[in-house]
Amino acid sequence: MTEGSIAQRLDGQHVLLTGVTGFVGEALLHLILSDVPGLRTSVLVRPKGSTRGADRTAKLLEKPVFADLVEAAGGVEALMRDRVAVVEGDLADVPELPADIDAVVHCAGDVSFDPPVDEGFTTNVIGVRDLLARIDQAREASGKDVHYVHISTAYVAGRRRGSIPEAPVDHDVDLETELAWGLGQRRAVEDRSRGADLLTKERKKAEKEHSRAGLLTAARATEAARKQWVKDELVRIGTERARSLGWTDCYTFTKAMGERVVERWAADSPGSEYSGPRTASIVRPSIIESALEKPHIGWIEGFKMAEPLILAYGRGELPEFPASPDTIVDIVPVDHVVAAIVGVLAHPPRPGEVGYFHVSSGDRNPLTFNTLYSSVRTYFDRHPFTAGDRGAARLPEWRFPGARSVERLLSTSEKAWKVADYAMGHAPRSDRARELARKLHQQGRRLEFLRRYLDLYMEYATAELRFSDKQTMALFDSLSEEDRSTFAFDTSVIDWPHYFIEVHCPAVTAPVRRLDELRALRKRSTSSGLRGVKTAAEGSAAGGAPQVAAFFDMDGTLLSSNVIETYLWVRLRELDGTERLAELSRIASKVPSLVQAERRSRSDFLRGIYREYQGARLADLNAVADDFLTDHVLSRLSPDAVRRIREHRAAGHHTVLITGAIRPLTRPLRPLFDHIEAADLAVDSRGICTGHLASSPLVGESRAAWMRSYAAEHGIDMQASYGYADSHSDLPLLEAIGNPVAVRPDIPLYRHARRAHWDVADWASPTGATRGLDPARR
Repeated sequence: MTEGSIAQRLDGQHVLLTGVTGFVGEALLHLILSDVPGLRTSVLVRPKGSTRGADRTAKLLEKPVFADLVEAAGGVEALMRDRVAVVEGDLADVPELPADIDAVVHCAGDVSFDPPVDEGFTTNVIGVRDLLARIDQAREASGKDVHYVHISTAYVAGRRRGSIPEAPVDHDVDLETELAWGLGQRRAVEDRSRGADLLTKERKKAEKEHSRAGLLTAARATEAARKQWVKDELVRIGTERARSLGWTDCYTFTKAMGERVVERWAADSPGSEYSGPRTASIVRPSIIESALEKPHIGWIEGFKMAEPLILAYGRGELPEFPASPDTIVDIVPVDHVVAAIVGVLAHPPRPGEVGYFHVSSGDRNPLTFNTLYSSVRTYFDRHPFTAGDRGAARLPEWRFPGARSVERLLSTSEKAWKVADYAMGHAPRSDRARELARKLHQQGRRLEFLRRYLDLYMEYATAELRFSDKQTMALFDSLSEEDRSTFAFDTSVIDWPHYFIEVHCPAVTAPVRRLDELRALRKRSTSSGLRGVKTAAEGSAAGGAPQVAAFFDMDGTLLSSNVIETYLWVRLRELDGTERLAELSRIASKVPSLVQAERRSRSDFLRGIYREYQGARLADLNAVADDFLTDHVLSRLSPDAVRRIREHRAAGHHTVLITGAIRPLTRPLRPLFDHIEAADLAVDSRGICTGHLASSPLVGESRAAWMRSYAAEHGIDMQASYGYADSHSDLPLLEAIGNPVAVRPDIPLYRHARRAHWDVADWASPTGATRGLDPARR
């Protein structure tokens, strides 16, 4: 190779980088700015929302990892002015590139293993093709060659076995046919998703689940399920097509197709707009993990391939793994990857001859799953995660029973969970049921995690590949001693137990431990477990802006009661002993039909209860509430609920009670609320209750509609407002505002709240509160 250090060979050149906001691209930019001072860089960064690409780049350079470079340059603006120019745009619409570029390093791309098939082709194939077309325009304008460095993956080898050479992937797939097919799948799947069979299935399922909340809630759930089906189907189709052609998944398949685009471009295939062979290199890293040394030991951005599994194991949630103990897992630190990229950048191949470089470890310094497991276990033995009050998390002992055994174990656990979940869905409401639902929810999330990663990683865990890196090492050996130190990418020097125990595991667990500490502090600092209430000055009510409201349900939320119980509070007061027994027997005989009515329609259930007030004088009901029930109602109020209401009032919020209870029963609560919206009993000209309501009861979706109307009338910001309710029938109420809280929820609402990451409060009944059916009796 030509003499000269890497810095000398790249001195005075201009390189364009893509993907600098990603893990590899950020590390590459840092290395170039640190150790290749004469190389001028431009970065292709897409705007995000209203944030320009230049602003995103400035934000990137404000990260601690760039602090020394920024300080030496005299600030972010100075660094960008002198060495980091920004080209606004992205691969979906590649802009014109600077005409004087000497090289392009393409790090951007879809790194998800299971993208929807059309997205995989769009990013990994169309994006590459469009970028190369822009490079051709720059070549034409400048009259000089441009070295294109394409960052791929070693796993384009797919389902092959044995030694994988640094060479083109051997396949005869028709690129254009597969590309047209992949891009057309979204339209085809969207059309299928609107077929009557699928919609009928999802609609019936949603209406059964959300019948108490309302048909529009069920309709929204149906549409959400349809969209999820489209996404899942596009992933499934991509995976199946990839495997049918010999690749592990859609990611490796489309990355291989992207390589074929590069190979044809470099060889100047017939039909190309610009003539002449081109200069291209393809770099194929294996599994990229935290830095061994640079920018600093253990540096990593976000979670990569191994981190979710390591963290799950440390928490005792990964009981087995579908790999053989002697199977090689090919991992490479990110600083080795970007050092190799810079080395390749400084040593372009001859035009028309693509250079291939594996950046991997398995061929010369193999890491087996058994070594990985024992190293990670050693780390967590020394530095365990805590499992709440139970102390250190218990670590599973892997026996590596094989992929089939792991699949059987998981399938059996999933079937058992479904049975338990069905039973829990029909369990009566209680604190015990809620606690069981919480544990079942956690177990379900663990099973979902295991299923996702088993499906994703099964192919990689059972792959028997050894990526030859002879050409990469030939490049490394050609470097000067100084460059081999500065741009180190000889993976044979890595001590794997040291790397995992002292470098990688501490790096990936540190942010999780900090988050656990913050959660523990928050849990200790607030007895309710709820986030604090923002004052009017902090919220949207400041400066004449819309005000904030807090909407509260009553029965089951503020106090432990229901409409049957409150009816008996009023009715039994005026009856003697024999009559009380007769009334209790009569109401008890109606309970089964009332329960069935509530499951069908909350409105019909309330109407059935309120018919029992026929013949009562409304003024007498008010008097009973004022004279006999006030103390009892107040004694039944949850102290946590009262504190929360007072917090809202102290914060300057508008407090609203919205309930299906009859208005007389809400009279004791008037001092706590700015407005009470309750059920009004219809009366005749004498003030006698007719057994009907003055208007339809506010339940389900009608509550949300009333809230929106009330908010518009009173200038309330619904997104800044709060809502508190306990029943799945109140789902529309909670979805209508920005800060929903499920209070001692029934099981369906609890499940939804967990999925939606809502606050869940357990407002206990007051100590010593009586639950008699005749509180007014002396």
